[in-house]
Amino acid sequence: MNSKFSEFVFSAHDGFNEPAMREAFSHAVPIKTIVIYCLDPRVTEIPAAVARFLGDETYPGEVLTDESGSRIGSTTTLATVAVAAGRAVDAVRSVSVLQHLFGIETIVVVHHSNCGATSYSAEGMVEAFRHEHGADISHAYDHESMCITDFEDSLSYDVTLLRKSPGVPQSASILGLFYNTDTGELTEVVRDEGTYGGK
Repeated sequence: MNSKFSEFVFSAHDGFNEPAMREAFSHAVPIKTIVIYCLDPRVTEIPAAVARFLGDETYPGEVLTDESGSRIGSTTTLATVAVAAGRAVDAVRSVSVLQHLFGIETIVVVHHSNCGATSYSAEGMVEAFRHEHGADISHAYDHESMCITDFEDSLSYDVTLLRKSPGVPQSASILGLFYNTDTGELTEVVRDEGTYGGK
């Protein structure tokens, strides 16, 4: 079925070759690190802070264009996934997609001070939805991922969740970092080395 946007869908083109397209994507953007962090607008600098922490000089990188000005790639090696509270449960599918297209060596989960997710409990959120929306979300989400009651626990939980996911490469190293929103300091809380050895 063709839509008015079909021209922008690679797989809709005649002669589409999925293995060749995947190979092309792997060279167009050299992503090797994924940063999962909070969508809070007060902490938009987290990816840059993580890049410095890892010694990555290419972030944010440059967009590459062809002769006609079409955007064909980027030099960045770091991709970002911004989700509520920076919880890994919301980012697992993105990790799988980025692994499939680019190959991932490092996954970094960042939780930050003064996060809104520390201002409520999982039970309080479930009850609020029941009362305010007539909806039962008690089984919709893993309660350990709905809020943050302790940063060391939440980071350890998220690193473990990622490591156990079949959609996360066992070769990737996974780091859990705490970000102080007032000082900009990153503290490593947990590290799970993959077979890449944390490159």
